[in-house]
Amino acid sequence: MKPAPIRLQDVVLSHDRHPAVHHLTGLFAPGSLTAVVGPNGAGKTTLLRALAGLHALDEGFIHRGTLQPADIALLPQVSALDRGFPIACQEVVALGHWGHAGPFRPLTGAMLEAAGAALLRVGLSGFAARPIGTLSAGQFQRVLFARLLVQDSPVVLLDEPFTALDARTAADLLEVIRSWHVAGKTVIAVLHDLDLVRRAFPETLLLAREKISWGPTDISLSAENRLRARLVSESWDDEAEICRTAA
Repeated sequence: MKPAPIRLQDVVLSHDRHPAVHHLTGLFAPGSLTAVVGPNGAGKTTLLRALAGLHALDEGFIHRGTLQPADIALLPQVSALDRGFPIACQEVVALGHWGHAGPFRPLTGAMLEAAGAALLRVGLSGFAARPIGTLSAGQFQRVLFARLLVQDSPVVLLDEPFTALDARTAADLLEVIRSWHVAGKTVIAVLHDLDLVRRAFPETLLLAREKISWGPTDISLSAENRLRARLVSESWDDEAEICRTAA
């Protein structure tokens, strides 16, 4: 399925009535590869969750065209996931089928075979029966990427996918992201490594609760824009009420 454009129109997001993202307007083009960067607390994760339909909008609209919920895959931050549940790697990867097959359909042999193939692709041959609680951070992130491969959604949202990973794992997973881009998927990733963003991501949204710049990476990450993002972040009032567009 070819992804539809994702249009944001005057989007306002908040947490407990405190502002997280202010009046954001822009477009993620079909098949684009976009980094979302900005200071801590800039609203990056909140924006990703809103794009996935998991965070309510206070104002504005997100137009997803013909995209359905199962067409948007979200990889949350690893630190937000509980690995205490006794489940094997292959079973975690096979959960990627649920978006299209439904959560109450039993796993078929073909589904498990696809999960095994995805584990092989991310470099985890022989890990199918390993409990996820025994994995390193890098191995677990590979499992989560394998689940995304099985899910095969036209839109992929990644929240800090390279945090706490060794260089080899990060490089391998970056190749998976590039393969998604080549295949025409829309990929949006929250990142902190600006050198990586410059090397691998053609488009960048520089966010500091409000849009600082959204476009080609070399323009968005100019010294002037980065300075503006820092100055804006220094002026944040975390006790401010949500702003409202004038009628």
